[in-house]
Amino acid sequence: MSTSQEALKQLDESPMSGFHFKTVITAGMGFFTDAYDLFIIGVVTSILKDTWHINSFETSMLSSVALLASVLGAIVFGRIADTMGRKFIYGYELLVLAAGAIASALAPNIIWLLIFRFVLGVGIGGDYPVSSTLMSEYSNRKDRGKLITFVFSTQALGLIIGPLLTYILLQSGVDKELTWRLILGVGAIPALATFWLRRQISETPRFALAQGDKAGVTRAVEMAEGKHRDAAEAGDSSESLVPTQQQPAASTEEQPQKTSWKELFTVRHWLIWLIGAAGTWFLLDIAYYGTTVSTPIVIKLFSPKTSLSTNMLYTLLIFVVAALPGYILAAFTVDRLGRKPIQLIGFAVMALSYGVLFIFPQLTTVTIPFLLCYGLAYLFTEFGPNVTTFLYPAEIFPVTVRTTAHGLAAGLGKFGAFIGAFVFPLMLASPNFKLPGAMGVAAIICLAGFFLTFVLPEPKQKSLETIEKEGDALDEKLESGKDQTEVSA
Repeated sequence: MSTSQEALKQLDESPMSGFHFKTVITAGMGFFTDAYDLFIIGVVTSILKDTWHINSFETSMLSSVALLASVLGAIVFGRIADTMGRKFIYGYELLVLAAGAIASALAPNIIWLLIFRFVLGVGIGGDYPVSSTLMSEYSNRKDRGKLITFVFSTQALGLIIGPLLTYILLQSGVDKELTWRLILGVGAIPALATFWLRRQISETPRFALAQGDKAGVTRAVEMAEGKHRDAAEAGDSSESLVPTQQQPAASTEEQPQKTSWKELFTVRHWLIWLIGAAGTWFLLDIAYYGTTVSTPIVIKLFSPKTSLSTNMLYTLLIFVVAALPGYILAAFTVDRLGRKPIQLIGFAVMALSYGVLFIFPQLTTVTIPFLLCYGLAYLFTEFGPNVTTFLYPAEIFPVTVRTTAHGLAAGLGKFGAFIGAFVFPLMLASPNFKLPGAMGVAAIICLAGFFLTFVLPEPKQKSLETIEKEGDALDEKLESGKDQTEVSA
């Protein structure tokens, strides 16, 4: 075993350090911003219906355009991170996001607001593959699920801060036109505040090893163990890891690894896992973003006389009581129960909750029963597929195509989110669907996600290298079975 591989094994068995928690905050602030910027648009559209008098189609476009753009961002940034390095690109996606947020706050009309939201969405999409993979490749095997979940769980704060800030502004008597501009512009603040921290993180040890950079492996592992305070102190720079051909390797084990992104579609188990990871994320996000972005509309439907301020309180209640505990519960159980059981349980309860609202439509007109069913779905979305679909692609694919695979999965997921955010407001406004019909569609989608989960492996408490070897062994087993079948025939 090479020195670099021994260092990775040492990292896998090491306890969590201050560096891990710093990385959680650095990566997590991006997801706080992502959630805030994506879900606050539901509040903004509610205000713009009164101020700009936008129609149902414009509402749907405004709710979904950033999600469509995030498909592009996830795929492009994910591929760059596999070819040039995680460190090379990390942080710049936040600048794109911040530019989109500030411009959106200054938009003079609906057309420009849609354009600026598209720019913001590109930055949001870019955050998914890079942050998750960076945390994954720095984590130890026993706490990897917890650490990645902590990163993603900062979304809960974004979900809460948006309605809370809106409520405070409205109660303070701030003009509605100024309110929506302020809440959109605020989304740039945490992104800009986190940019410098992201640029200080060293290249991950696993990517460094894949590039044949033994010194980079040692430097990154030492940083993770608290022996270096930051990348600058360790003498690291993004440029030092890009031209990896100039760095000599001591043995064949240290030669740069090369994997074409096309192999994700030709290697059997990678293709199966990509279908499972991307497909479940796609299905989840149709239901999740469709219902979440439309939450203010949903609340208005079951309680038509509710004021905008009271609507924000209901929204805040759902997020605080249901979403936040779900994230916390997932973080502290995902490394014990495993990714697959949590995802199956989550999809099952979501389907059940939405299904009850469809089968018994009268529940959608009574506040307490509706909030219980709707909130239960939220709880098991966060304690379930909303976390695990983010986790899976960061763990089950090889280092050389990991961010590419994650970008593809996140991109398809965000395309599902675009569909959900675009279609659900239309369904809610349609006399043929309304609220019960939309809940019925969400139930069917969650049921499909439940069954597709079975094609995925269980990566809990395994090193990333072990997961890769198990995938190769699975292919050999499948190929052997195929050969035996041909001989028998």
